[in-house]
Amino acid sequence: MRGAADIETGRAMDERIIMHVDMNTFYASVEQAEHPELRGKPVVVAGKEELRHGIVLTKSQEAKAYGIKTAEALWEARAKCPGLVVLPPDYPLYKKYSALARDIYYQYTDLVEPFGLDENWLDLTGSIHLHGGQPRVVAEEISERIRAELGVTVSIGISWNKIFAKLGSDFEKPDAITEITRENYQDIVWNSPVGELLYVGHATERKLAAYNVRTIGDLAHASDAYLKRRFGTIGLMLRTFARGEDATPVKAYDPARKDVERTVKSYGNGLTAPHDIFTASDAKALIYLLSESVAQRLREDGMRARTIAIGVRDGEDLTSYTRQTKLPYATAATRDVARTAWTLVLANERFDGTRPIRGLHVRATDLVAASEPEQLSLFESKRDIALRLDFTIDELRRRFGNLCIQRGAELVDEALLGVDIKGENTVHPVGYLHS
Repeated sequence: MRGAADIETGRAMDERIIMHVDMNTFYASVEQAEHPELRGKPVVVAGKEELRHGIVLTKSQEAKAYGIKTAEALWEARAKCPGLVVLPPDYPLYKKYSALARDIYYQYTDLVEPFGLDENWLDLTGSIHLHGGQPRVVAEEISERIRAELGVTVSIGISWNKIFAKLGSDFEKPDAITEITRENYQDIVWNSPVGELLYVGHATERKLAAYNVRTIGDLAHASDAYLKRRFGTIGLMLRTFARGEDATPVKAYDPARKDVERTVKSYGNGLTAPHDIFTASDAKALIYLLSESVAQRLREDGMRARTIAIGVRDGEDLTSYTRQTKLPYATAATRDVARTAWTLVLANERFDGTRPIRGLHVRATDLVAASEPEQLSLFESKRDIALRLDFTIDELRRRFGNLCIQRGAELVDEALLGVDIKGENTVHPVGYLHS
């Protein structure tokens, strides 16, 4: 039997209550919270122009009012707003605010699943009765607490599944709450552009538009034959999303263990070089810097990798390629990651001065927990020594900063001196399809 409140919200008694909480203009809002003198001013957080990373990462609401967009060049943003305040990213600070927000969410449910630093799904199905039983009232309370305790705002979507809850948090911004129910989802969701659906990127949107599938409702009614022919099983999955039939659970996140074995499938870091790279020595300097970052993050999370991959971006036509190789053992040693990555680069680049490299990427995947037993080899003692040295260096860097110790190979390119690649690494959302 349904109560009056449930009838009003179009929610059955046995239906899930999922929220998606998205912290608005996250990096810029955190900077304004930390620096009250910036409140009310147009602020953007952007990469370093001197390292050719001068693009807008996020903008405040005041900057957005000037038409400034994410990913546009800083010179374009300044042309729109001469008084623009430009700040470098402070990822440790953003991680701190992300953790503080989750601490609030945990007071309403233990089922909290992060989707990057600024977004989280919450499943309140089993706990809503402890907080008055009204999802919107709880969402309003969470919103007010985030504003009062952290100084930032959130947009919250409420629905019976994760996909629609996320659509709800995106539907109206900033500082808004949108409920998507069985009664209103066709009006709200199905009339929205198909590109608003999770995992419908620009390429997929163009393919769908070629067959006149332009709204989420069009996708919800697309035929099996068309979706299988054009997209394979991913097409059927997207239609499931469009129909609100996704039953993916909100996975409990263990803040003490970081739950990396569940959520993280690889560790990677890439950089657009401060200048086009023509020489092997400059390429090696960047590869070793990136490998230091990747290996250090592996060790911090108690993981090892069995596969190392590189990505190379051409400096002329900006095309890219990737290469990877599987190791005979799992490792978290910087030496192993760097040497393997550099071997891959040497096997594919001539360094004869004819073809510049614009950017490089190093990735470690095929992960296992460091605690997992492994087959010992004759070379185990040397690897163990290298790993113990890495842990000693990690502790020094934790105390004195990531630049307190550097390898000689990393100091060859003067343009990279003083670049803390690990400290400046962007944390991207965990993939929704990691399960």
